[in-house]
Amino acid sequence: MGESESGVRVRVALPYHLRNLAHVTGDVQVDAAAPVTVRSVLDALEARYPMLRGTIRDYSTGQRRAFLRFFACEEDWSLQSLDEPLPEAVASGKEPLLILGAIAGGNGSQ
Repeated sequence: MGESESGVRVRVALPYHLRNLAHVTGDVQVDAAAPVTVRSVLDALEARYPMLRGTIRDYSTGQRRAFLRFFACEEDWSLQSLDEPLPEAVASGKEPLLILGAIAGGNGSQ
């Protein structure tokens, strides 16, 4: 992992439906521009897997889709700026950037 010619090699864990859409299994690796941010990782992900464009971020606003969440080093990064540098463990490829489908539930009463 580490530096590549195009940027920094980052691992991304996608939810099941996006892995199917991209025809991949397991984590994917992309070369993200430094500094490594959610935006640079998503830019690299969408460049490598064009079928994912518009599925993670809204086409017109570029903002995260409502039912997806971003996690880095077991912390929720969903409400952070897309331009906030990711933790070193993610930027170095040791830990993946997790993109998860949000879970909606009932009101809990029975």
